[in-house]
Amino acid sequence: MGKEKDILGLTPEELGKGLEAHFSERDQPAYRTAQVREWIFDGLASGFGDMTNLPLKEREALAQSFSINEPEVASVAKSKDGTVKHLWRLGDGELVESVLIPTEDRLTLCISSQAGCGMGCTFCATGFGGLRRNLTAAEIVAQYRASQRWASEEGRGRIGNLVFMGMGEPLANRKALFPALTILNQGYGVGARRITVSTVGLVPGILELSKRPEQFRLALSLHAPSSELRRTLIPLEDRYPLPEVVSALKTFDEAGGKRITFEYTLISGVNDHEHLAPQLAELAFGLQAFVNLIPFNPIPYQDWEPSPTERVKLFARVMEERGVPVAVREPRGRDIDAACGQLRAGALSKEHPPEGTPLS
Repeated sequence: MGKEKDILGLTPEELGKGLEAHFSERDQPAYRTAQVREWIFDGLASGFGDMTNLPLKEREALAQSFSINEPEVASVAKSKDGTVKHLWRLGDGELVESVLIPTEDRLTLCISSQAGCGMGCTFCATGFGGLRRNLTAAEIVAQYRASQRWASEEGRGRIGNLVFMGMGEPLANRKALFPALTILNQGYGVGARRITVSTVGLVPGILELSKRPEQFRLALSLHAPSSELRRTLIPLEDRYPLPEVVSALKTFDEAGGKRITFEYTLISGVNDHEHLAPQLAELAFGLQAFVNLIPFNPIPYQDWEPSPTERVKLFARVMEERGVPVAVREPRGRDIDAACGQLRAGALSKEHPPEGTPLS
């Protein structure tokens, strides 16, 4: 196993086999494998030099055979509401974001799966600059490790929930996403029911995720209850229309124990018309889906406004009246541009100011 293989991207099974072979070749006792695993998964070691219960020669040998690559902190923004956004610089200079969101009883980490995004959704800042590349499993896991280390140092406690709602379309990067899910669940002990994968409706990915035995949660970025309206917000609707997406969600639901959430960003005068609320409720009820109503978070180069409070309340009331579980997501971190892609978009816009029409 060469140094080019980042140890953070190995599943627990792959890591165990690799370490066993490494220490066997060096005539080291078998317990060395358990020591390293503990440093990686429990100690969140950022380098082999941290593994102080291993002899110096063994630490040096590990560094010759494996690598631990962690992102550099490009910036940290702290909101008055407790939200914290990290902008990470990867080894090749690409920028990705993660967001720590505290509530009274939990700490949630919003994590990225791609550098940029190619989906082109009109309400999201991540599309600024387009899709640069997919992240590796190691780069996905590294966001969690670095964020947890920061949270511990700052007295924020343990990250209890993970949501793949950061930059990128997770199911467009299944080659890295699926190993990362295994690593985070089996290696770092994040419960499958506490990990949510978000998608704008990539049908093959939904079907593939439904076949996994773990009860990972799925969130659909819906934002409109009809294909016609959704097409104006989400270009992928042309490729995978809503009826096809709903069919895939039914397959996911029938796999058992895997809750579906509809994410619905309310944009004034765009998708918050009163007649749309019953349509949304009907769609959610048929899948026993939970509905998250999200007031639009303004983004660069888009002049939309969030729906008025009364319209948000109307949508919530219609959901409740029709037996659909609903929550209104409280806007977090607006003072630090915590919406997905905003911090990166701001950094990129300073380096490469946009020309012509606003981003859409």
